[in-house]
Amino acid sequence: MSKIGFGIDVGGSGIKGARVDLETGEFVGDRIKILTPKPATTDAVAETIVAILNQAEWDGPVGITLPSVVKNQHAHTAANIDPSWVNTDLTELFSRHLPERRVHVLNDADAAGLAEVKFGHPDASHGSVIMLTFGTGIGSAFFQDGVLFPNTELGHLAFKNSEVEKYASSAVKDNEELSYTQWAKRVSKVLTEFERLFWPSLFIAGGGISRKSEKWIPKLTSTTPVVAAELRNRAGIVGAAMAVEQGLLPSWARRCV
Repeated sequence: MSKIGFGIDVGGSGIKGARVDLETGEFVGDRIKILTPKPATTDAVAETIVAILNQAEWDGPVGITLPSVVKNQHAHTAANIDPSWVNTDLTELFSRHLPERRVHVLNDADAAGLAEVKFGHPDASHGSVIMLTFGTGIGSAFFQDGVLFPNTELGHLAFKNSEVEKYASSAVKDNEELSYTQWAKRVSKVLTEFERLFWPSLFIAGGGISRKSEKWIPKLTSTTPVVAAELRNRAGIVGAAMAVEQGLLPSWARRCV
């Protein structure tokens, strides 16, 4: 019988959760989505997570992703969520909202990367791989032969007098009404900069817009191969469920394959 977990992915626009088959990486039943509260304060987001778990009738352990640097179960940054998350003790927060529940919190892009290495593209666990998640911002996850280096936050790298995610996120594409060709040119410039700095063997493109990868990945001009994430937008939920089940702690020096 398959082992089932539950993951929740907190994003700037929506909070999503689902049961996950931890042997296949597939959802068990429907995904639940609730719009991210405005403002996305710590307690407001925690209450939304509780609402998702109640709707799902799930009372077991839960993994949660945040668009934040997470070290020792403390949030150190807040990207596209309320600044009140900075320096939040996540253990204390969720022990109040989810008492007597095992909870593990990790960076959203790291969670997506873990899922992709485990269940996604066969080359994801070999060589130097950078996964990028395009959404409200741009998340990143670094892997060397399947081992995660956490909290890389490449979306906030200085670029074009601003930062990477303010130049080439999928939200920027929508807000500026860019065509796929126009947006692909921006993404190509970002990938070329990452190539210059890190010399990866593979880029994996994730996030919701990866569902339409055929419209823009072929237009990219970077030298390094780029493939669409096979788990698409469910990767964060799957990685969160994996993290709480495996008891992954900030000493991520273990293989995830």
